[in-house]
Amino acid sequence: MANTSLGHDPTQSFIARVIEWSVKNPLLISIMALVILAGGILAMQRTPLDAIPDLSDTQVIIRTDFEGQAPQIIEDLVTYPLSTAMLGLPKAKIVRGFSMFGASFVYVIFKDGTDLYWARSRVLEALSKIQSALPPAAKTEIGPDATGVGWIFQYAVVDRSGKHDLSQLRALQDWFLKFELATVPGVSEVASVGGFVKEYQVLVDPAKLRAYGIPLSRVEEVIRSSSRETGGRVIEQAETEFVVRAKGYVTGTADLEKLVLKTKDGTP
Repeated sequence: MANTSLGHDPTQSFIARVIEWSVKNPLLISIMALVILAGGILAMQRTPLDAIPDLSDTQVIIRTDFEGQAPQIIEDLVTYPLSTAMLGLPKAKIVRGFSMFGASFVYVIFKDGTDLYWARSRVLEALSKIQSALPPAAKTEIGPDATGVGWIFQYAVVDRSGKHDLSQLRALQDWFLKFELATVPGVSEVASVGGFVKEYQVLVDPAKLRAYGIPLSRVEEVIRSSSRETGGRVIEQAETEFVVRAKGYVTGTADLEKLVLKTKDGTP
């Protein structure tokens, strides 16, 4: 024969009292339920939701273009000076540098909870101090204030009429659509991919340059000097001011064909 003793459970007693009180006060329970429902609706509307939550660290990417240089040269002249300069930044925990042909990447990772724009301002301050120690041909810039998971939309510019080529569509994207989308709240960067960027190329014949005694540097100098504007002075006539200026931007291949590399008397 077994004896079983049942003790008093305080949890069950508390639940029983809550149920009893709820049955006796249906009006208060209804009001509380409505308040909780309204609070849940407001919280759902005001809580920011991400389809793909950004769980990445607070980081700032420094990109440096140093065209035509080997990875070892970039490591010694660009990546190493930048990495050592970023080690002393406040709240920076990891600094990673990568050197490749023609480019350098330095990743500065900050502690959790660091404000992204505060971190970017600290990196810009450090870059202003170290910029003079880098090679003059090295072009340094920091990455956009967004990560890969911030890629929220992708679109294509298509000409169904067939009247525009890929270069014209790319120009429409770079000089109109890109700026319009950049004004949308929350958009950090609009990246253009594909198409053809319009450019003018001058293909020289080394044999002809040697025959006429014209160095390649002369060709570069003539092209560079022909595609610029020059300001003059202001002339006043009859209480009217006239601004004198020289317009010389290259607008087509015909402008390049008119350039003179050598005069008739043989002077370069």
